[in-house]
Amino acid sequence: MSGAEALVRMLEAHGVTHIFGLCGDTTLPFYDAMARLDHGISHILTRDERHAAYMADGYARVTGKPGVCEGPSGGGATYILPGVIEASESSIPILAITSDVATTSRGKYPLTELDQVALFEPLTKWNASLDDAASLPAMLRKAFRAMTTGRPGAVHLALPYDTQKNPTDGDEIWADRRHRTFPVERAAADPEAVTQAVDILVKAKSAVAICGGGPVISGAFDALQQVVEALDMPVATTVSGQGTIAETHPLALGVVGSNGGIPATRAVIDEADVILFIGCRAGSVTTERWRSPPRGRTIIHIDSDPMVIGANYKTEVAICADARLALEALAAELAGRGALPSQNGTAKARTAWDVKLGDFNKLSGNEDTPIRPARVMAALMNTLNDDATIVADPGTPCPYFSAYYRWPRAGRHFITNRAHGALGWSLGAAMGAHVGRPEVKTISVMGDGSFGFCCGEFETMVRHNMPITAIVFSNASFGWIKAGQNSGFDKRFYNVDFNRTDHAAVASAFGVKSWTVSEPADLEPVLAKAFAHDGPTLVDIISQPLHEAAAPVSEWVA
Repeated sequence: MSGAEALVRMLEAHGVTHIFGLCGDTTLPFYDAMARLDHGISHILTRDERHAAYMADGYARVTGKPGVCEGPSGGGATYILPGVIEASESSIPILAITSDVATTSRGKYPLTELDQVALFEPLTKWNASLDDAASLPAMLRKAFRAMTTGRPGAVHLALPYDTQKNPTDGDEIWADRRHRTFPVERAAADPEAVTQAVDILVKAKSAVAICGGGPVISGAFDALQQVVEALDMPVATTVSGQGTIAETHPLALGVVGSNGGIPATRAVIDEADVILFIGCRAGSVTTERWRSPPRGRTIIHIDSDPMVIGANYKTEVAICADARLALEALAAELAGRGALPSQNGTAKARTAWDVKLGDFNKLSGNEDTPIRPARVMAALMNTLNDDATIVADPGTPCPYFSAYYRWPRAGRHFITNRAHGALGWSLGAAMGAHVGRPEVKTISVMGDGSFGFCCGEFETMVRHNMPITAIVFSNASFGWIKAGQNSGFDKRFYNVDFNRTDHAAVASAFGVKSWTVSEPADLEPVLAKAFAHDGPTLVDIISQPLHEAAAPVSEWVA
């Protein structure tokens, strides 16, 4: 069989059912193999390569399976990069395949030639060029192994034109079924480290857990709940960690950090004597530039990546392991300790939420125009089902969802791109999430700056009749940057404003059922209609500019 045919069969062997991508000259043999062979893989043609990667990312997050995206050489390879790095830095496994010029053409200045391996090297967990068709099956197995084991991440394969045409041995078409999902081959916790951690936790006067995205990726929901309930210990999350625990749980503090945290939740962190980081890098946003928790606290850190542990805080106990396995070991050790002293976590969490909800209720009940972002959060919570998937871009949506949208279930119900924060990410990621989890309602929330980055993909959404609802906060500015100029640069607003777009009209031109809402009283009725519609919808909300809003972002409040 040819290399292109072998690639299709290897993807099939690894359980791939969906590929997101865009055609190009150097990809013709692969597309022809996809057309001719019976393989059960759906290929979703996107309108640019960025969104192919974003879709693969969203798909992987909700399915627990690696996402696959592809694109052509040259500009296609450079366009797919933003989605690859976002997924890799978020510990999400996607396989990016970019076709390439023939190996026999290298150095002869063929159209679209570039060193793809060098381009992707710093951005991926693993990356190679398939220069030899005979080695293609083994390289695909290595790619899936790299993606799904250890700390998951993105990988890249360059696919030269002649490799697609050259022969390979059909007997080499096989896959390790373990690598169809992630994470696999999980690392267990060192029993000695577990014992040391529990010794500290049971003696603590005021311990608190801070969960990043790791527990969500590893499915550590039940184990985490057992640990925190055994200790009556409050648990906070990063933005990426939302869903680790239901935010209606008595011990849930909600999000901490500069994007979505509030003084009441920050106080719980600052007053703690022991901090348990779980699958969390303790980066700049979570710790408000390493000020919260303050230095001098006793730190226990669980992470699957040994390079993360101790990078930012002196660590008393390091547990380099999968989050679920580590928490299950902690829960078992705690169960053997008998009656444990309480950390008084329930009261601390309740006090913090009382303050947070008091602030929110003042904002969410506001009937002024332009519509307040908090008013939109309240309307969404009143209208959406508990199992919906919400995918949010940076800018206006993120701090409001982080601070105020109270997730009633544990699990992956909220997705946002917290690694690099590219605008326009949420629409593609929402499409991938819908493909992976079509039985629930999927929402893409963005600002109007993001809308300009992604509106071409509404055609893709309509072509596949995806019943996704896009919500646009329309305030005619790059709101996050303008808010930064407002708070830190004496209100010198430079090059952050643009003309207002009729987003409903643009979406309608693609065939999307659309509404514009300018009055708060119309929010819930219109959202209900949009969610009930059996095809793609958009709600354009004329909203308060972010620099005028009381957004829960600590640097602006200060």
